[in-house]
Amino acid sequence: MLPLSFFSVSILSEDLLLLVSVLIFAAVLVAKAGSRLGAPSLLLFLILGMIIGPDVLGVHFDDLHLAESIGHMAMSIILFTAGLETSFKATKPVFRQGLMLSTVGLLITVLLTGGLLALTGLPVLASFLLASILSSTDSASVFSVLRDKRRHLRENLAPMLELESGSNDPIAMTLTVILVQFSVSEKLLAKGPLAITWNAALMVLLQLGVGLAVGLLVGYGAKFILRKVKSDNFALNAILILSTGFFSNGIAQVLSGNGMLAAYVTAIIIGNTVDLASERDIHKFFDGITWLMQLVMFMLLGLLAHPTQMPKLILPALALCLFMMFVARPSGVFLSLLPFKGLSVRAKTFVSWVGVKGAGPILFALFTVVNGLEHSSDILNFVFLFSIFSLSIQGMSLNWMADKLKLSYDKDPEVETFGMEVPEVMGMMRDHIVTEDDIAGGATLRDLHLPHGIRVMMVKRDGRFLVPHGSMPLQINDHLLIIVGDTDD
Repeated sequence: MLPLSFFSVSILSEDLLLLVSVLIFAAVLVAKAGSRLGAPSLLLFLILGMIIGPDVLGVHFDDLHLAESIGHMAMSIILFTAGLETSFKATKPVFRQGLMLSTVGLLITVLLTGGLLALTGLPVLASFLLASILSSTDSASVFSVLRDKRRHLRENLAPMLELESGSNDPIAMTLTVILVQFSVSEKLLAKGPLAITWNAALMVLLQLGVGLAVGLLVGYGAKFILRKVKSDNFALNAILILSTGFFSNGIAQVLSGNGMLAAYVTAIIIGNTVDLASERDIHKFFDGITWLMQLVMFMLLGLLAHPTQMPKLILPALALCLFMMFVARPSGVFLSLLPFKGLSVRAKTFVSWVGVKGAGPILFALFTVVNGLEHSSDILNFVFLFSIFSLSIQGMSLNWMADKLKLSYDKDPEVETFGMEVPEVMGMMRDHIVTEDDIAGGATLRDLHLPHGIRVMMVKRDGRFLVPHGSMPLQINDHLLIIVGDTDD
């Protein structure tokens, strides 16, 4: 299929800003329409990138090194944001389970998938390289799907799944980088099985060990700095925090460590040990920039796809996707969670289904192209198809699966705080909408006869904010911000 020539434009041309603005606007509209159908936004971003790419509408982008750099930066920001939102308190009960899933579970998945590919006649090294690329539960996809559904998951599954998806991307990346190095280096392959195993183990320890160490050092260093350097401007504080993630990532890579792991660990430490001013606004800042990074990364990676080269790969990609969904991933989950008796079979089944693939595997597949591996373009197209199948089948059915397994329930409505932040020592914030019954015994705030320890902090009426007082007449549908705290009586 020939691209439409009048759409042919280089993404690096002088019309870059115009092109980017149109693409982002289109992506947001597509995502809003897709959410009504239950389609993951990230799947739609990826498909939109493929549609506007060289094989359809003719937008050309072939700078793979730049794509890899942008993708790495975007993934680092996504993981950094995930780390900031990871709570020690929520994660502690399931920390070991999440870590087992991201290590032992991932390795079992790689071994089974690589073994199957090798049995089909694919070279052993290529088989396990492809298995490593596809092994991780994509963090961007999982965070997007889980946090979009506005549901609670029983058995503490949400923090466990987010911990797994945040920590297994760096491990999958490490395995991919090592196997790519072996694939392009004849000297490494010539050393024999024992030497290859030893070198691979050393590379893994170096990547993960340095990444973890740098993440800890920068995280606790940032904790000290952020407590000393304070600003009333939340945007500057957010940018300062983000710079620590970039610094951690960069230092780790200079020292031959895993930069994504370093940024993730740094963010976890900052998010759990630093009392951030305007914390709500800072999290909104990171939520916005994370969505932008997801949008840019998925669309950019979609631009690299060549749909005209994919038909021959559809059936193999679908077959391998189904194998990983129903055999490799469940085996990794059930075997790695054997030591833990607290999780039900239903919970393990759901965890097995949350093996969503996305930008992570596609980004890892780019390593093969950048390093000039044989048939790397086929690998990239194969991983694209695999990710589309995974996002379509698993991503669109996560909520349905949780309901079928009776593992989800509706969240309580979020408290409307009118943008205010209240220290925890003052009490819990609640909101209440005034009803006809509330004012049946009198229309003023004093007539409500609120119990001791409950204070009305603000009243919102028709978009206006009113300071409350005892004689204030209330109206139906007034929105009250209430603090529930200790009484001094």
